[in-house]
Amino acid sequence: MEFGTLPLAVETKRKLAGFFETGQLPHALLLEGGTAAVRQQLAEILSAGAVCRREGDAFPCGVCPGCIKAKAGSHPDISVSGGGAGPALRVDEIRRIRRDASVKPNEAEHKVYLLLEAQDMTEQAQNALLKILEEPPSGVIFLLTVPSASLLLPTIRSRVQLFRLEEEAEEVEEEILDLTATMAGAVTLPGESALLYAAAPLIRDKEKLRKVLNLLVLLFRDGCVLRAGGSVCLSGLPECARELSQKLTRERLLRLLEAAKKAQKELEGNANAALMVTCLCARMRSAAGR
Repeated sequence: MEFGTLPLAVETKRKLAGFFETGQLPHALLLEGGTAAVRQQLAEILSAGAVCRREGDAFPCGVCPGCIKAKAGSHPDISVSGGGAGPALRVDEIRRIRRDASVKPNEAEHKVYLLLEAQDMTEQAQNALLKILEEPPSGVIFLLTVPSASLLLPTIRSRVQLFRLEEEAEEVEEEILDLTATMAGAVTLPGESALLYAAAPLIRDKEKLRKVLNLLVLLFRDGCVLRAGGSVCLSGLPECARELSQKLTRERLLRLLEAAKKAQKELEGNANAALMVTCLCARMRSAAGR
């Protein structure tokens, strides 16, 4: 199996490739760590391998009808939900997947369900998914992607095989750490002026804004992990993450994470910085219930 330049440990590559070589594919895999784009890319490679008709020496071969349709996003036995690439991961979507999974594959030997950024599932949706993970239909494969497995219910984690991607760390300047911590601390304050004042330096410096948004995503992710009982912090701001986890619920922390991710996308789209920063502050305060 070809993984290209994906940041995977040699042992992880060996195990994943072994599933396809032996034909013994797990019914559920959880891909953790790395960036959302890398997690999705790995999930797409694995889903293509599951529907590949193998005209070459490796899965996916890249040239059979199954691989061609998988690459085009049109294979009838591959379903994508969540992560902005498909229907939101709400309980109704999970129930639809459960109904669909009982139907035999259209063309391939397997039906594959990609649940991107599965941490966005509500507890109700996760419990609905648990029912089919406990008794999966034959030939059905679930591929879940998450920044951290700690963001999922323990019952979900116990029924999937976990594979971790290596983190791509970026050295962060002290100024960015301080600014991010100040903004995060201001989110829980009663007034809005503190957050707007803290974010003001970002309006005229898009590179600084990019770095702060990247760190906010990690920080809110850390808060979710700590809230769920985990301990791994990636932001380099463990005290700030701990304070957020103590003051805010998991749902509010996930909303903050989504607000930061949305701002990242807006920045990539070359949005007006002043308007974007103002909207970010408003969304963060709303997400925190302020």
